[in-house]
Amino acid sequence: MQDDTDRRLLRLLQETPDLTTSELADCAGLTAMRCARRLARLEDAGVLRGQRAVIDWKALGFEVAVSLRVTLDKTQPRAFDEFLARAREVAEVIEIQTFLGRVDVRLQLVARDLEHYRAVYRERILALPHIADIESLMTVSVVKSDEKLPL
Repeated sequence: MQDDTDRRLLRLLQETPDLTTSELADCAGLTAMRCARRLARLEDAGVLRGQRAVIDWKALGFEVAVSLRVTLDKTQPRAFDEFLARAREVAEVIEIQTFLGRVDVRLQLVARDLEHYRAVYRERILALPHIADIESLMTVSVVKSDEKLPL
């Protein structure tokens, strides 16, 4: 169970993830040792799963983002497993989510331009197994993209 100090540490990490343990401790009003122990405890509990670089795909030249909503042929017993295994192999697919309901899977895909998207869609996506229906939603703008939690 997290207390106010843990939540303060998590808020600080969300705001400035590149703080050193000493800097984080100073901001949280802790000693570096106490801060390190709390961070280790949060990691052991699975609350903190590590730190990562956030890459702006557009800055790398990926101008097109498409969300593909896929309905699978569920008459096939291994449809989900086989589809997901093959979808993971498509480098342009940056996120895969599964759902309960009419739509089974959502793939988030990035491409350099429309021509690149068309090639990936025709050659890689449509070749994925067990697709019963697929709907493409092209991203026009991202209004909010935030992983911060209300702590």
